[in-house]
Amino acid sequence: MEKPVLSPNFTIEDIHTLREYNYQMIKHMTDEERMDYCNKRGREVQKKLEKMKAL
Repeated sequence: MEKPVLSPNFTIEDIHTLREYNYQMIKHMTDEERMDYCNKRGREVQKKLEKMKAL
């Protein structure tokens, strides 16, 4: 599945698209793989937020 393209206005449809994309990404993963996937992405977001906060 291709990474979704979000509209500039970020509508409810964008949220549905993101949820569907994430579901498709993790549906065949084991519990451990799913936790690693989520934790890795969460750490990336946390780093971005810390960089933004520092500016």
